[in-house]
Amino acid sequence: MRRAGVTASIFALAVLAPGTAAAARLPAKAAGVAVRTTRPGVRELMALHDHRFALIQAAPGAAVPGGTLVSRRLGIWRLPSDAAERIGLELSARGIARVIEPDRALVPERVAVDPLAGLEWWRGAVGADRVIPPAPGKPVTVIDTGLDVTHPEFASRANTTLLNAQSTSGGGDEEHGTAVSSVVAAPDNGVGLVGIYPQASLQEWDGGEMFVSDVIQGIDRSLDGGPGVINMSFGFDGYDQLLADEVDVAFGTGSLLVAASGNDFLEGNAVHSPAGLPHVLTVAATNEQNNSSFFSNRSLAVDLSAPGEEIPIAVPTWANASGYASASGTSFSSPLVAGAAAWVWTRRPDLEVTQLFDLMRWSATDIGPKGFDEDTGFGLLNVPAALSEPVPPVDPHEPNDDISEITAGKLFRQSAAPLTSPGHERLSFGARLDVTEDPEDVYRVWVPAHRRVAIRVVPSGDADVEVWNASTPSVLITGAARRKHLLAASGKDGRGVEHVSVRNGTRRGTYVFLDVYLPDHGATTAEYRVSITTTR
Repeated sequence: MRRAGVTASIFALAVLAPGTAAAARLPAKAAGVAVRTTRPGVRELMALHDHRFALIQAAPGAAVPGGTLVSRRLGIWRLPSDAAERIGLELSARGIARVIEPDRALVPERVAVDPLAGLEWWRGAVGADRVIPPAPGKPVTVIDTGLDVTHPEFASRANTTLLNAQSTSGGGDEEHGTAVSSVVAAPDNGVGLVGIYPQASLQEWDGGEMFVSDVIQGIDRSLDGGPGVINMSFGFDGYDQLLADEVDVAFGTGSLLVAASGNDFLEGNAVHSPAGLPHVLTVAATNEQNNSSFFSNRSLAVDLSAPGEEIPIAVPTWANASGYASASGTSFSSPLVAGAAAWVWTRRPDLEVTQLFDLMRWSATDIGPKGFDEDTGFGLLNVPAALSEPVPPVDPHEPNDDISEITAGKLFRQSAAPLTSPGHERLSFGARLDVTEDPEDVYRVWVPAHRRVAIRVVPSGDADVEVWNASTPSVLITGAARRKHLLAASGKDGRGVEHVSVRNGTRRGTYVFLDVYLPDHGATTAEYRVSITTTR
């Protein structure tokens, strides 16, 4: 229920997409993810009935009449659902509409808040009191409700960029964005509080009513300034493919996405998006005793945790006359990690995004049960450790969970570089898998005419291997389509070494797709080493 003062919420949509809610958290082979091989039809239009707006992904260069472009990179347009229902079938038949989905709206869920009390206890918990934050560097983009630019913390704050017009006049949850932003980057100006990275280069996107399209547009706009950290202290119940695609584009172009795990553990522990999506750093909440907060959602998607109870925050004066309050929620754990990640990235600017992703969670202080647990992930945010511990190796070619992510004209303009190619027909390299963040790795491999390619995969945990032909639309297809496109497979239990080979008996060389993945009910993580040789 609503209480006096700021609403410390992570937003959640109370509409489930049938059959897809759990897909974002399951291994790809077990997820039952629908592979889109047909054009949108009546079924997709019927799904729009209970929603005010629709999203249509158009073919490259095409426009949607009456729509508003929300993602230039993916060609996603927003328009009223009734308009989409009128023109959707025609656009689909003409090859213009590739995807039609509802544009879901956020419904907030709340956690109790109290008047401002005490100091920022979280500083000692995450080690922020033992190291000095740097000058502005890697940007942090807050996608949320608007920032109160008249607040003493932000009225004259340097290095603050408004990506669109900011509004906090609507009441309701309009204070949320200011609160989240203060946790990231409230300056050390002698008043109020200090964020975890007070000098951060801060970017603000006001998501307004916070539909899926608002989030997609915010991510898309944030990428215009180059790679950075994006904080998302909200969640949708269910799964939206276009949001997942935009997340992949952001990660694939070098940005780190951070999201709150959710506050409804006692009300069903819902699966939230974007927190449950692959390639999103998911943050749970802890209390002053470094225990998991009672409200914080638990799941395999949790990567690490950060303080989330009685966090001092800045709020508009209409929410609290003092301009400050204290609040609880994973909404405030997430920006602590986002700000810390930008801090670490600024100090260690040569990090590739996959290295930063794993460094933030692997450097965390283990709390609770030994090792990874669903309450706190790999542990509690530890800023000094993230600044000093050895850098993990690059996880190459990410994101590459399916063919659409490595083939030109799908999510990215250019195809991912193949592992082998004409004149370069041998290779050995290492990579890694994670059940929720990176459950599947797909690569292109060159098979010369009248030659055989042998592939050896040595995993540290249970990982299986498949090879698919050049025309397969996805490595997730099943049934007759799977039998048509699958060339070879190896699925030994445990750490068994996987061997597959394919021969090209034609006169022309061709590319095939190598798929290394975590099988259902197998390991939750695995490193592996691939060796590719080409023989007669």
